[in-house]
Amino acid sequence: MPHKKNPIVCERLCGMARLLRGYMTAAFEDVALWQERDISHSSVERVILPDGVMTTYYMLDRVIWLMRGLVVDAEAMQATFAASHGLVYSQRVMLALVRGGMSREDAYTLVQRLALAAWEGDADFHQLCLAEPHITTLMSPAELDALFDPQYYLRNIGPVYARFGLDNAKEEQS
Repeated sequence: MPHKKNPIVCERLCGMARLLRGYMTAAFEDVALWQERDISHSSVERVILPDGVMTTYYMLDRVIWLMRGLVVDAEAMQATFAASHGLVYSQRVMLALVRGGMSREDAYTLVQRLALAAWEGDADFHQLCLAEPHITTLMSPAELDALFDPQYYLRNIGPVYARFGLDNAKEEQS
């Protein structure tokens, strides 16, 4: 993908993650006879432990390098989001319909029909939902509007930033 910068680093990280998951299989198999250790255990551990630690160290180093050079184009992200016609909210609408008493199958079929109409007809999914009697009988326009709030998906960003020591990440980016 020539339009991407540094895709090889991300691809390498994905491959190394597979490798580490594979090491977990060997480690789990070592647990089966923990009380009766023999050379079959230590031979596995002598390979997976140092290699796993070094692989993880390398991966963390590459992730740090990658993130330091990350460029976020907020305008492009907004344009992509807008081009989705609001379809990102379809799951929330479907679940709200189920909570309102509609069967999951009926809610899925209804939301899928509206989502496809929005996508194929270049229409706004929110407006289609507001015009749908099966939806408006189960929830008010205000309740439906609340389902289309992007802040719902960002509600945990503060705690996530805090876990990585980035309490002030929003302030530093502005």
